[in-house]
Amino acid sequence: MGHMGIERTLDLVRQRFFWPKMAAAVEHYVKTCNRCVRRKSLPEKAAPLVNIHTTRPLELLCMDFLSLEPDSSNTKDILVLTDHFTKFAVAIPTPNQKARTVAKCLWNDFIVHYGIPERLHSDQGSDFESRLVGELCDMTGIKKSRTTPYHPRGNPVERFNRTLLNMLGTLDNEQKVKWKEHVKPLVHAYNCTRNDVTGYTPYKLLFGRLPRLPVDLAFGLPIKEPPTVAHTDYVKNLKARLEESYKLASKNAWRSADKNKSSFDKYVKPASLQVGDRVLVRNVKIRGKHKLADRWEHDVYVVVSRTGDLPVYVVQPESGGGPTRTLHRDLLLPCGFLPPCYSDNAPNCTILRRPHTRSQSRLQSSPDVTEDQEQEEDEVIVPRERIVLPMRFSIKHVTDHDQQAEVSTTGDVIPSTTSGCVSPPQETLVVGPAVSSNPPCSDAAQIHDASEDGHGDEEDLDTVLGPQVTE
Repeated sequence: MGHMGIERTLDLVRQRFFWPKMAAAVEHYVKTCNRCVRRKSLPEKAAPLVNIHTTRPLELLCMDFLSLEPDSSNTKDILVLTDHFTKFAVAIPTPNQKARTVAKCLWNDFIVHYGIPERLHSDQGSDFESRLVGELCDMTGIKKSRTTPYHPRGNPVERFNRTLLNMLGTLDNEQKVKWKEHVKPLVHAYNCTRNDVTGYTPYKLLFGRLPRLPVDLAFGLPIKEPPTVAHTDYVKNLKARLEESYKLASKNAWRSADKNKSSFDKYVKPASLQVGDRVLVRNVKIRGKHKLADRWEHDVYVVVSRTGDLPVYVVQPESGGGPTRTLHRDLLLPCGFLPPCYSDNAPNCTILRRPHTRSQSRLQSSPDVTEDQEQEEDEVIVPRERIVLPMRFSIKHVTDHDQQAEVSTTGDVIPSTTSGCVSPPQETLVVGPAVSSNPPCSDAAQIHDASEDGHGDEEDLDTVLGPQVTE
């Protein structure tokens, strides 16, 4: 009936049929409709916000690529690096997003200037997860972490990307043609302004002093730093100022994080998953014009494990084939009511065959009939959903047995009859979670090294950074 929803379907059924508990049966049937769930169910906010906390500079370095329109020099990518504690940012325009480019920028534009970070955080891009970047992290003792797929909220650098886009967008049209020349001056201006989260400028938290800006020279503003005689006195005063700044910055950051979490969690309906739950995975790989595509993938997955206290789950296909996937809770939709589906050829459909007569069986066994001809004759593709027709009868024919036919309290049993019957239903359709015959796998999916086509993983680290790196 067009999958028009509960109210319209119930109104249409009431005009033609009646049976006890009809409203509950129709509501349960619509809510568990396979096609409605895959097409109409919206992604739900089922996981509260989890904040990342740091207490010192370079404890966590976040990186990401920002892609823009090509400028006059055909540059269209910016490698963005931000220190999570101080909010200090570095942006490097790059000609491409290859692993070789990432490794060179990390070494030449950040590590040799500011030091080695303790941990490097990024998404699961093949350039960031490449063998070349992994060797650089191993050589410098950097721990590598990553976000879950299609969850940009897990990478704090995304917030600065929006700020950088706004700053570049305020340039004149003539300047936008050469936006590459304005990236570093704009980022320096950002580092010299107070951050709302910490209450300090990123420059001061990282270096312990205020920078001298062109405006200071233009107006002849004096340097506010007190003069010191010995280097030890300067270091002592600098240490005291930095310790006080770090305490206040941490306090302000915690307060801001709690405020953001409270605002975010207002719209969250917490719903954790248990091991063995059946779920659908959000269809996030749609590209181009796909207005009729389902919002959720065809395969049904089973929860294998949970990553600590985080809303991150390891799932595997219910059919047992295919690798496991590590996904955020917001990308999963519980679907214990859906029937199992193991078809790999045609999504949401099954192949039914017409009954064979003896003459057809002899004809099919003949070597003169090809397999393609046989399939054209005998295969009919129909939707997988089982069509359940309601019972139509007059009120005077209702018996005591009919009055007892109802949907169970759990909503798992739906009466099912064939068209034209006037007797009570003879069978029931039980919809519930199916138990997979394959034991769950406890190993999470591993991210393979980036392929050699276009990411520069075939090069050696010494070739990219130079021999002085390993000396």
